[in-house]
Amino acid sequence: MTLRSDDFQFLANLLKQQSGLVISEEKVYLLESRLGPIARKFNLNSIEDIVARLRSTHDAKLSEAVIESMTTNESSFFRDAKPFDQFKNIVLPILLEQNAAKKSFRIWSAASSSGQEAYSLAMVLKEQGAKLAGWNIEIIGTDLSREMVERAKDGTYTQFEVQRGLPIQMLMKYFKQEGEKWRVSEDIRKMVTYRTFNLLSDFTSLGVFDVIFCRNVLIYFDTPTKTRILENMVRQLPPHGVVFLGGAETVLGITEKLKPMPDQRGIYALNVNKPAGVTVAPPLQAARV
Repeated sequence: MTLRSDDFQFLANLLKQQSGLVISEEKVYLLESRLGPIARKFNLNSIEDIVARLRSTHDAKLSEAVIESMTTNESSFFRDAKPFDQFKNIVLPILLEQNAAKKSFRIWSAASSSGQEAYSLAMVLKEQGAKLAGWNIEIIGTDLSREMVERAKDGTYTQFEVQRGLPIQMLMKYFKQEGEKWRVSEDIRKMVTYRTFNLLSDFTSLGVFDVIFCRNVLIYFDTPTKTRILENMVRQLPPHGVVFLGGAETVLGITEKLKPMPDQRGIYALNVNKPAGVTVAPPLQAARV
């Protein structure tokens, strides 16, 4: 590899400590492709110069830029489709029954990237119409990248991005064309609150969630970090709460506190009694559908 071994190890350690991301030497090409633009942005000549500055000055802005560039992952509307059908047809009826008395529930889109997953969930709920009349629903999207959070809040996407997975009827119904781009309607944007959040942090400030989407995220972590994240999520779930993971992800060999929902690939329910001591934080936003 062209990057010096000690420079690679410095960057790998930084990513692991600050974000949990594990990167092997086989993925050095990702460092080279993603950090080249960061070097230019900070008027540096190379990735080696990035490492030299971080070693000597502990430049917080440069460190944050490096971490964001490596943890920003691709997203699309209704990605993989099936989890959104499962949410609508399997999980939502459970929520309507379990939470009928308080008429509210909370959803967390963890590592929400540029916002497509959270907005997809908002559109699914909006489509339910009268069924959810009078319900208060919170959708919280979090991401480590400040840039992605701001982009998600803005809700503006390219033609290419809206063509990937978004049904044409939903594009016409819930988006407005602005020049060559498309922006999510205000009604849908108001249903989602975005904020920066590191999955290595304490989850209690987020409060309790009925549904957590954490898809295609754990694949980037080592097993101890996966266990820590999943068991922190368990503490934020009510007894009927569920976690959605990606198709290539599992809880087997990682934690026994979650179990697969019968006949529902990718959905995991509590396998133990609700841990004591969990308190609900004040809601970030209550969006009425």
